[in-house]
Amino acid sequence: MAPDALIQCHACGLLQRNPPLPAGGAVRCGRCATMLRRHIPEGAERALALILAGLILFVIANGFPLLSIRLQGQTVEMTLFTGIETLYRQGMWPLSLVVFFTGILAPGIRLVLLLSVLIPLGMNRVGRGSATRFRYAAALAPWGMLDVFLLGLLVSVVKLADQTVVIPGTSLFAFVVLIFVLAAAQVALSGDPLWSRLPVPAVVRRCAREGVAKAHPWAFATWARGFACSCHVCKLVTMPGPATDPRPGRRPCPRCGAGLHRRKPESLQRTWALVIAAGLCYLPANLLPIMTSTRLGETQADTILSGVIFLLREGMWPLALVVLVASVLVPLTKLAILVYLLVSVHRRSTRRPGDRTRLYRITEAVGRWSMVDIYVVTVLAALVRLGNLATVEAGPGAVFFAAVVVITLFAARAFDPRLIWDRCEQTHDGIGAAERTA
Repeated sequence: MAPDALIQCHACGLLQRNPPLPAGGAVRCGRCATMLRRHIPEGAERALALILAGLILFVIANGFPLLSIRLQGQTVEMTLFTGIETLYRQGMWPLSLVVFFTGILAPGIRLVLLLSVLIPLGMNRVGRGSATRFRYAAALAPWGMLDVFLLGLLVSVVKLADQTVVIPGTSLFAFVVLIFVLAAAQVALSGDPLWSRLPVPAVVRRCAREGVAKAHPWAFATWARGFACSCHVCKLVTMPGPATDPRPGRRPCPRCGAGLHRRKPESLQRTWALVIAAGLCYLPANLLPIMTSTRLGETQADTILSGVIFLLREGMWPLALVVLVASVLVPLTKLAILVYLLVSVHRRSTRRPGDRTRLYRITEAVGRWSMVDIYVVTVLAALVRLGNLATVEAGPGAVFFAAVVVITLFAARAFDPRLIWDRCEQTHDGIGAAERTA
């Protein structure tokens, strides 16, 4: 049996068969319904075309002005880098570093890495080091937040529209198209077009074949649940053997080189530490001013909630609701859910593991959208630079809020949802029949 004939769910740990799929088909976990694998026909070719287009759009989006404002004869233009530079000059270098990494560095490096992998793949060969570069590109994916930045641009335009003339810049249209191109490329890459073309060492194939032949499938599943180790990056399942020791820190994945572990090392301790740190930053993030604006000598300090109130007064209640949910409710709810999951694991709860897994997936997916207020501050600080007429500066609350967002993202990634199922009774004694959807 080939190693790819088995797949292990990283949400609940269930080892199950990995059936061949028709075009457009998908494999979901038979226990927690987590998406495990898609089959995207010609995924590498589609991704290559989209990544090439995305790289061109990325250069245009960062090389020309996104927005400009005009007030009493003065005009100010901004690029994303202008906002980063303005934050740095205001002494907010931690904030400028976060915006630089999430808005320029992470998406830019990811595009270059993917291109360096997909070009050789388009010529039917795998370049040297392709697995490592593809792995790094996958690690950078959650940190590229251009779609969140676009929402921040929209909120900023609403705040400025009643006081200034807002003019769309040359690169704004390229930036909007870039968001959709990157989303389409992510879908094309979800079929993992690279891993199926990489060779797997013969010893891994032999261990997998011997493991499956060890016993009756029901007995094998019980045995494999305690020993099988699945790579988080390329999803290769390795069985115990002299060259495939699954214990943490023993060996990297034989296919992609990522570190192998049956469970994330010290998951509970690291998650608790990060949740406590984020909780300590949450109160000052909401109580301290996130930005300070000066207009004709009058200074006004705005918190996150005062920004929501401003949008409500302007009649933009849908946008106010989005900002309220993304900036206030999402971080608080995320912290509450993580605490609930940690406590339930510590108490060895066996209640509704599927619902707890879904809560974790929601927490992992929506946390990045809390960055919208940080991008609003960046855009306003870059645009409103009119000397004595009007200026906007980032406040200390913005630094604490960025810390909350970043720390909660790390906390969600540190938590291992398989711990939820480890405490439950073993209701799946055999290799789960993966649900197939076309």
